[in-house]
Amino acid sequence: MKRNVLIIGAGGVANVVAHKCAQNNVLLGDIHIASRTVEKCRAIIQSVHEKGSMQQPGILNAHALDALDIRATSQLIRDTGAQIVVNVGSAFLNMSVLSACIDTGAAYIDTAIHEDPAKVCEQPPWYANYEWKRRQECADAGVTAVLGIGFDPGVVNAYARLAADDYFDKISSIDIIDTNAGSHGRYFATNFDPEINFREFIATVWSWQNRQWKANSMFEVRQEWNLPVVGQQTTYLTGHDELHSLSSVLDVPDIRFWMGFSDHYINVFTVLKQLGLLSVDPVQLPNGQSVVPLQVVKAVLPDPASLAPTYQGYTCIGNKVHGIKDGRQKDLLIYNVCDHAACYREVGSQAISYTAGVPAAAAAMLIAQGIWDTRRMMNVEELPPRPLLNLLDKMGLPTRVKDEQGDRPWNQAVELGSEALDEYADERELVQVA
Repeated sequence: MKRNVLIIGAGGVANVVAHKCAQNNVLLGDIHIASRTVEKCRAIIQSVHEKGSMQQPGILNAHALDALDIRATSQLIRDTGAQIVVNVGSAFLNMSVLSACIDTGAAYIDTAIHEDPAKVCEQPPWYANYEWKRRQECADAGVTAVLGIGFDPGVVNAYARLAADDYFDKISSIDIIDTNAGSHGRYFATNFDPEINFREFIATVWSWQNRQWKANSMFEVRQEWNLPVVGQQTTYLTGHDELHSLSSVLDVPDIRFWMGFSDHYINVFTVLKQLGLLSVDPVQLPNGQSVVPLQVVKAVLPDPASLAPTYQGYTCIGNKVHGIKDGRQKDLLIYNVCDHAACYREVGSQAISYTAGVPAAAAAMLIAQGIWDTRRMMNVEELPPRPLLNLLDKMGLPTRVKDEQGDRPWNQAVELGSEALDEYADERELVQVA
């Protein structure tokens, strides 16, 4: 059983992870938060205490850390006695933090794929460029590494696994749909790190179609969806992390990712791109200084964490799955709806951060209990999904399914045989949450 958590990062997602770990510190033990800016870590700690999130009195400390410094990160892991590291800092940190975990034997968790600051939209599958090259190292060191356990990637991967295991004999397509019907009241802002946000949309859109990678341009392919709670939503085919593991792990011909964008977002994005302000290449200023335009845009936009107090409305994220069950065509939507205002009342964050942070904390709990402590590198769809979804139901992210039989909680709709139901009951007994 692993205990003591080190959270790397101090943004909106780290805030959620800290609150959720604090709410379950009887299981998880000591909690430490580390970032370049230690004041941000202290602000999270203050929020945890103000919200009364600590399940029981315990250690909750802040640390200054440059997580690109592998030696310093390894030393902090040893100094804190952390056996689980939750990396929710920039995606540029992943390989450094993973190296420190391999060095120390600590379990590793992240919520997004690694990125090289000098490269945008590398060749698919993206995981093969960095993470999967370290699989053998993790296995040799007996290190558990759970990759991409936010919501998307993360929970949607578990949705895909659940669909394959319990609802379909054969799946022909998975459409992952991410929509935000909320409003923060600002002229323009991104819901997470602007630099990472824009990097997703400035190059090739890769999707998995007819068992091969297909390239499109951003905002080239549009799709309308009528979704629970949020209603009619406009989305665009977008490249995203989970496609790059699901296409390898599951035998599904077509896997696509759709993200909702307003006309206003597209207009601002287009102007910024046309002006060259989304470039990652340095430009020379008249005074001789060199700047990266995208980093300047990031500096002038609102901090995503600052959006939370005024955010109203809902997100709806899920998988539309089509396939065959018992010789008949079947369609299924597996999804979650999350309320921005409710998230702020509970942990002081908006729903985008909440949906990414809660699953990472849940993964820490599943590792602590041994359920996901595999001692090797795993993508989420390679892990049992039911313990995760059962835990998320209790932690504020309930899953529902919608099909020809209606719309209902997922665990009232699982189509299992008696042996599988016995296993499911055993898993429910293992997973407990405050």
